Amino acid sequence: MLNNTTVTIPLNIIDLHDGFHPLLQIQLFNQVFNLVLDTGASRTAFDHQLLLMANEHAPIIASEKLSTGLGTNTMASATAKVKDIAIGELLIPELEVAVLDLSTINIAYAELGHPEVLGVLGSDVLMEYNAVIDYGKMELILHSA
Repeated sequence: MLNNTTVTIPLNIIDLHDGFHPLLQIQLFNQVFNLVLDTGASRTAFDHQLLLMANEHAPIIASEKLSTGLGTNTMASATAKVKDIAIGELLIPELEVAVLDLSTINIAYAELGHPEVLGVLGSDVLMEYNAVIDYGKMELILHSA
């Protein structure tokens, strides 16, 4: 993506019966994955097991920090630096993501008939690319600097 350009990414809004989650697709390791768009997440996070299934050589580094949120008090976490994440036409050359056990999210989604998600797209990326979420048009708009 060139400087001063705008990328529009379609959102799939799923019904959780007591609320809604916007999903978007990314491309990573030459595969397409779903992410939850989560403005409440301080950073982007991927599921540990799914990340290793997608790339058994993913550079996961254990962390001594505990992560909070995602429906739990605290959980062990790790990080990974993933390369060449494509969100629509936006290519992020490298992004450090939290790596967590997000299996409970996918279990709940499966019970409701929703697709599996690799993780959540958090405020780190949303702030970096001056994101605008348009629920009326079901779009995420990202702007390069």
